[in-house]
Amino acid sequence: MLTTTDTVPLTRPPDSAALRRAAAPLTVTVDDEVRARVARGRRFFHAARHGNGSGGGERRIYGATTGFGALAGFAGRADEADQCDNTLAHLGAGQGPDLPPGIVRAALLLRTSSLARGLSGVSVEVVERLAAMFATTFCPAVPRYGSVGASGDLIPLAYATQALRGRGHAYLDGRRTEAAAALAAAGLRPLALDGRDALALVNGTSVTTAATALTRDAVRAAHRSLTALTCLLADVLGCDPGFLDADLMRAYGDPGAVDVAARMRRTLTGTAPSGTRPLQEPYSIRCAPQLLGAAEDALRYVDGVVAADLGGVSDNPLFFPGGPEEEAERDGAEGDGAAAEGKVVHGGNFFGQPAAFAADVLASVTAQLGNLAERQLDLLVDPVRNGGLPPMLATTPGTQHGLQGVQLATTAFVAEIRRAAAPAGMQSLPTNLRTQDVVPFGTQAALRSHDMAELLGLLCGSLALGLRQAVYVGARRPTAPRCAALLDALSEAVPPVDPDRPLDADVRAAADLLATSGLLATSDSPASDSPATSDRP
Repeated sequence: MLTTTDTVPLTRPPDSAALRRAAAPLTVTVDDEVRARVARGRRFFHAARHGNGSGGGERRIYGATTGFGALAGFAGRADEADQCDNTLAHLGAGQGPDLPPGIVRAALLLRTSSLARGLSGVSVEVVERLAAMFATTFCPAVPRYGSVGASGDLIPLAYATQALRGRGHAYLDGRRTEAAAALAAAGLRPLALDGRDALALVNGTSVTTAATALTRDAVRAAHRSLTALTCLLADVLGCDPGFLDADLMRAYGDPGAVDVAARMRRTLTGTAPSGTRPLQEPYSIRCAPQLLGAAEDALRYVDGVVAADLGGVSDNPLFFPGGPEEEAERDGAEGDGAAAEGKVVHGGNFFGQPAAFAADVLASVTAQLGNLAERQLDLLVDPVRNGGLPPMLATTPGTQHGLQGVQLATTAFVAEIRRAAAPAGMQSLPTNLRTQDVVPFGTQAALRSHDMAELLGLLCGSLALGLRQAVYVGARRPTAPRCAALLDALSEAVPPVDPDRPLDADVRAAADLLATSGLLATSDSPASDSPATSDRP
C-alpha cells in the first residue's frame, strides 16, 4: 500500500493544495480537539433528537425523524440504521462515466473537514474512519451526472457513502472493483451509519467546492504559463516591451493589469528589441497585460469564494450546542428547535450558489485565456506576422508540416471550450415537488469548468511547443535571461519537430512542464493558497 509523509490536520480547514494531495495517500489527523467538538455535537444531537430536558418527547429533526426532500412532512423509519438506508437508497440514480478519482477524494476530504467542525451531529467514529481512508488508495466510484448542487451534492455523495459502506464500486490502486473487496484489500472496515450520519455525509456541496478549487488552481497555473509564454513570444519576435510601460499601466488603472504588467516587465528584464517589428503589435501581444490583468482580477474573486467555501460548514440541519458543555449535554431542544443552551437550525447551508458563480467566472476566464493562446500560436505560425519564419514553422515547408496538426487541434480545443462556456449558475430548474424551486447547478458549473481547464493546459502546451520550434527554425534566441531559461527548459523537455512526427505526447510534456516548473513562480505572485507547482497526474 502506498504511504506518504503528507499530513492534513482536521483542526483547521484544508487549503486547495491539500485537496490536490488527496489524490494520493496522505495522513489526515484527528486530534483530541476535533474529537471533543464532534462528540459534543453528537451528544447535543441525541439530546435534541430524543427530547432530553424540558418538554420531553421526541423532537422533529429533518432527516432524523422525517423523510427527505419533498417527503419531509412524513415520518421516517423508526430504526436509525434503516433510516440510513432510507437516506441513501433512493439517491442511487446517478448516470454517466465515473468522476476523476482526484475530484472524489478531494470532495471527501472536504466533507470530512466539514463534519469535523462538530456542527453536523455525526459520530466521532465517522470522522475517524473517513480520515483513515485517506492513508490508502481507496476511492469510491461516483457517476458524473445527477447533482443540481442545491441540497448538497446528494447523488454523487450518496454513491461515495455507499462505497464506504461496502456497496457499489470503488477504485483501489487505480483499478475499479466491488467496493466491499476494495475496502477489505485496503484494510478498511465498512462504515456503519445511522440516519443523521448518512444525511450529513450527502447534504453538502463538497463535490462542487472541491471541483471549483481544483479548477481554480489549474486555471491559475495556465494564467502563470500564458503570462510567461507571452513574454517569451515577445522576446523571440524582438518586440518592444513598451506595451508594458509602468506609467501606461497606472493610467489604465486596473489593479490586475498593473500587477501582471509588472511581472512581465521583470520576466523581460534584459530584452533587446530587434527594431524590425511594427510600431504597434497585434492585440494578442500589445493587449496581453490588459487581458491577463482582467483574468487576474477575476481569479482573485474566485480565490475569495474558494477560501470561504473551504472554511465553511455545508450541511442541513446544523446543531449548535452553545453554553458550557455540561449544560449542552443536559439540555434538550425547545420550541422550534432552540435548546435551553443550544439550538437546531434548519436552513440552506447546502446551497452551492457561491461556487456556481465562481465556476462560471472560471469558465469565462478559461475561454478568453484559450483565445489568447490560440491567437498567439496562429501569429507564430504565420510568415506574414512572425518576422518571416517559415509557414507552420516547418523546416522544409511542403515536405514537412511542422505545427500544422497542432494548430488544427488548438482550433478544436478552443471551439470545445467556447461551446462549454455558457453560464450554468443561473439556469435554474425547479425539482423535488418544488421544495427545490430554485437551484444553482453548481456541480455542473464546476465539473464543466474542470474539463475546460484541462483543455486550456493543452493550449498552453501547444503554444510552448510552437515557441520552442520557432527558435529552432530561425527565430532569435531570447535576450532576456528569464525567457532564455524557460526556452532552455522547453528545449530539454521536447525535441524539435524535424522531421514530422506525432506531437500529442510533446504537447502534453510541454503542458506538464509549464504546470510544474519553478521558472514560472515569482516571489511577488498574487496571494493564493495555490502554489506554483501542480499535482498533475
